[in-house]
Amino acid sequence: MSTVDPETLSQWYPLAMLEDLTEPHFQTMLLDKLIDVSRDDKGALQVLCGNRSLPARERYGYLWTSLGEPVRDIPSIPEAEEPDRRLVCCGSIAVHSSGLRVVENFLDMAHFPFVHTNILGAEPETEVRRYQIETREGGEEIWATDCTFFQPQAALSASGGILTDYTYRVAAPFSTLLYKTCPASPERQDVIALFVQPMTPTRSRAHPVMFLIDEASPLEGLVEFQQFIFLQDRIILENQRPRLMPLDGKYEIPTMADRSSVAYRRWLKGKGVTYGVLA
Repeated sequence: MSTVDPETLSQWYPLAMLEDLTEPHFQTMLLDKLIDVSRDDKGALQVLCGNRSLPARERYGYLWTSLGEPVRDIPSIPEAEEPDRRLVCCGSIAVHSSGLRVVENFLDMAHFPFVHTNILGAEPETEVRRYQIETREGGEEIWATDCTFFQPQAALSASGGILTDYTYRVAAPFSTLLYKTCPASPERQDVIALFVQPMTPTRSRAHPVMFLIDEASPLEGLVEFQQFIFLQDRIILENQRPRLMPLDGKYEIPTMADRSSVAYRRWLKGKGVTYGVLA
C-alpha cells in the first residue's frame, strides 16, 4: 500500500452521484482505503472507513468526504448558485490511470482535433494560441486564462463552429474546472468541472458535472454528450505509460502548448504531492 502525502490526504473527494445512491449500502475506494456508504434511520448519508466515521457532504449533486483534516473547503463555484443554470451531473467513470493524469488531460487543448475530431477540434485548426498562467488564492489555485480554440461543436446546444474562449482553473490537486463560451448566451460562460476520486495511485473515478445555461437540450442528451467526450479521453489516458504522473521533465518533453501542464506539475511538486506520482 502506498503512502499518502499530507496534501493529498487533506483534500475533499467525491464518492458518487447522489441520485445513484439508491441501495442501502455502497462501497468504493479512496486513497487505497475501502469506504462504506450507508443511510441512518433518518435517511442521512454516513461514510465509514473501517470503524472510523468520515465527514459526509452533499455538494454539486455528489457525496463528498475526506480522510484527513481539510484546511480548505470543497472548491467554491459561485455560478452554481445562479438560478437560471442547470446542474448536470454526468455520472462516475472509472479510469485505469493516475488521478493526476486525468486532471492534466482535462487541461490539454492540443489533443482536441485528434481525439475529439469534428467536435472540440478539427484539422487544419490545430494551433494552440499562446495563453497566460497565473496562481490565485495565495498560490492555492492555478488558472490558465486567454485560452482560445476553434471548435466545430463546442457544446450540445451549438449549431456551428465557433472560436471558443476558455479559462481553466485547478482548484485542488484532483479538482479542475473550465469556463467556456456559452453558445446560448455568448456574454456568459458555461462551467464544466471534473472532480477526480483517486482510488489507488493508478486507478481513479472521474466525476464530471456541468453548470449550464441551456434550457432547451434534454438532460439525457447533455449527459450523453459529456460522457462521449470523456470516454474518448479515457482511451488515451489508459494507454499512457507510465500510468503514474512523472513530475521530472526528463520523462516527457513539453511543448509551448503544454504550459498549463508544466505549471500544474511544478505546483504539485511544490505542494509535496506524491500520491499518483512516479517516484
